[in-house]
Amino acid sequence: MRRAAVLAVLVVVGAVAMAATDQATPPQTQNVAEIEKVKDNLYVIKGGGGNTAAFITARGVVVVDTKLANWGQAILDKIRSVTDKPVTMIINTHTHGDHVGSNNEFPPTVEIVAHENTKANMEKMPAFQGDNAKFLPKRTYKDTLSLLDGNDRIDLHYFGRGHTSGDTIIVWPFLRAAHTGDLFAARATPLIDTTNGGSGVEYPKTMARAAAGIQNVDIVIPGHSGVTDWKAVQDFADFNRDFLAAVEAAMKAGKTADEATATLQLGERWKDYGMGRVKANVAAIYAELKK
Repeated sequence: MRRAAVLAVLVVVGAVAMAATDQATPPQTQNVAEIEKVKDNLYVIKGGGGNTAAFITARGVVVVDTKLANWGQAILDKIRSVTDKPVTMIINTHTHGDHVGSNNEFPPTVEIVAHENTKANMEKMPAFQGDNAKFLPKRTYKDTLSLLDGNDRIDLHYFGRGHTSGDTIIVWPFLRAAHTGDLFAARATPLIDTTNGGSGVEYPKTMARAAAGIQNVDIVIPGHSGVTDWKAVQDFADFNRDFLAAVEAAMKAGKTADEATATLQLGERWKDYGMGRVKANVAAIYAELKK
C-alpha cells in the first residue's frame, strides 16, 4: 500500500511539473504556406498576405512579393520543396506590408525591383527605416522594364494610378502568365489607397490600358484570390468603368456619397462581385471629383 501511495504522489508531482513547464514555455507556432504549380517553373505560394509567385530561372528563383512580416522562412521552405536554387531577385508589386513585409528575411544580396513610385512609398514605411533601408528596391523603372532573357524573360508594366500610385503587373511572356498584384486582387470592389497615391477616378483608365496593352496572357495570379485567366482582368476593367460611371451619375444627380452608396446599381453582370468596399470607394471617388 505504501509503495502504491508513493507512486501515486510521484505521478501527480510529475503531472504538475509538466503542466508548469508547458505554461512557462508555450509551444512555438510556425507560419505554414501552401504552394501550387501554375505552369512550368512558375508557382504561387499562398498564405500570410498577398499571393507570392516563385519563378525558377536558369540563374535562380525570382520571388514576386514577400507577404507579411515573419513569412520569409515559410516562403523559402516552399521554394525548397520544388528546387534547390537560391532566391536571386524579389519583385514588389506595390508598397503594402502584406506584399513587402518579409523583404528583410532574404539575404541583402538579393536584387529587389519595383516601380519608382512604390520605392518612394516604401521609403515612408517604418519597416524600411535605418539599417532596413537596404531591403528597399535598388532597381526601379517608370513605364516598362524587361528582366533576364530568353525563356526566363520577365516584363514589368506600369499603367497608372489605381490601388496605389505604383502598381506593377508582371508578365512571363514564354509562359503566357501574369501576376497583377492588388491592382487586380479579386473579383470585388478594390481597395483604393489614396494615402499611397491610389485613385478611384484613374482606376478604370489604368485597368483599361492594362487590359488592352498586355497581349498573349492566358493565366493570371491575382493579388489575393485563386489563379484565373486574362478575361477576368478584362472583366475587372469593365467593372471599374461601370462603377465610376454609376458614381459620377449619382453625383451629377445631386446625391450625397451616402445616398449614392445606398442606391448604387451596377446591373446583372456584376451580381457575383464582392461589394464590401462600396461605401469607401464611393467616398474616395466623391472626394476626388470634388477637387
